[in-house]
Amino acid sequence: MKPDKALRAPENDEDQILNLSLRPKRFEEFVGQRQVVENLRVAIQAAKRRDEAMEHLLLAGPPGLGKTSVAHIVAQEMGAKITATSGPAIARAGDLIGILTNLEQGDVLFIDEIHRLSKVVEEFLYPAMENCEIDFVIDKGPYAKTIKFHLKRFTLIGATTRSGLLSNPLRSRFGMIYHLEFYTPDDLVLVLQRSARILDIAVEPDAARTIAERARGTPRVANRLLRRVRDYAQVKASGRISAEVAQAALSAQGVDAFGLDGLDRKVLKTIIEFYGGGPVGVEALAASLNEERDTIVDVVEPYLLSAGLLKRTARGRKATRLAYQHVAGLKDKPLELFAST
Repeated sequence: MKPDKALRAPENDEDQILNLSLRPKRFEEFVGQRQVVENLRVAIQAAKRRDEAMEHLLLAGPPGLGKTSVAHIVAQEMGAKITATSGPAIARAGDLIGILTNLEQGDVLFIDEIHRLSKVVEEFLYPAMENCEIDFVIDKGPYAKTIKFHLKRFTLIGATTRSGLLSNPLRSRFGMIYHLEFYTPDDLVLVLQRSARILDIAVEPDAARTIAERARGTPRVANRLLRRVRDYAQVKASGRISAEVAQAALSAQGVDAFGLDGLDRKVLKTIIEFYGGGPVGVEALAASLNEERDTIVDVVEPYLLSAGLLKRTARGRKATRLAYQHVAGLKDKPLELFAST
C-alpha cells in the first residue's frame, strides 16, 4: 500500500482505539467550531432547565471534523445515554423500531451517515421525531392492522457528509442544523498539542505547526499524521519530533506543503492535463482515475474546494489558477508518480 493510500485507508483496530482515547469528553476539551459549540451550550442549558430532551440536531460537514465527538459530548452534557448507529446499518423499518422502542426518556440517538437511510426507514422517523410515536402496519389487504408505538421523548442527532442528499421532509424536522467548517492551522496546533500530551509524544512547537499546516484542516488527519510522524521519529531520529523530522516524515508519506497526497495531486493533474483544466463531470473524472465516485466527492473534493484549488460549476469541476501553479511545480514529474494505486 502506497503512503497516500495508507492515509485514506479504513482505520484499523489500533487507530480506532487511539481515536477513542483522543476524543474530547466535554466541550471544555473540544477545540474549534466555536460558534457551533456556543450555540449547543445554550441549547443544552435551556433544555436542562426545562427538564426536556434537547431538540433534534443535524451536523453536516466533511469527514473527520468532529461530528461524532460533538454528538457524544452533547449526550454527556445532557447526562443522557447515547445509542449510536449509522444509516446503512438500519436496513429495515423493523431495525429502527427496535432501536426507538428501547430508548429511555431523554436518551440520544446518533445516526451517522443519515443521508444513507432508505426512504421507507426515513418515513418512519417523521412521526417519531415530531410526535414520539410510530405506526407499524402488519399483514396486508383486509387483514392489515396498524399498531401504534408510543415512544419516550428523545433527541435525534444526525450526521452527514452530504447534506444535499437529505430530503426536505427529514431536514425540516431538525430543530438545529449546523455545518462544521475546516479547522485553521492555529486550532489544529491546539488539537495536536492535546493529542501529544495524551499519547506522551514530544513535539516541538514548530513541528506541531508543520503537521497542522499539512493536515487538510481536519483533526482526524492531523492526529493520524502525528502518529505517522511519531513512528518516523522513533525509527529515524531520537524520538523527539522537530520541524525537520516532521517535514521528512510527511514527505515520506507523500504529503506536500499544501497537505495534498498522491490522490489529490492526481486529481488535479488529470483535470489539467487530460481535460484541459475542465470542466469535467465527476463520473468521467472518477472513471479516468479508476476511483469510486464517492471517494472523489466525499474525501478529495471538499478540501480542494476549500483550499481554492478546485471549483465546481454547472458543467463540472474546473482547476483554478492556484491549482495550475501547484501542478506547474510538478510538471517535470510523470503522472504515474502521483498514482494512488
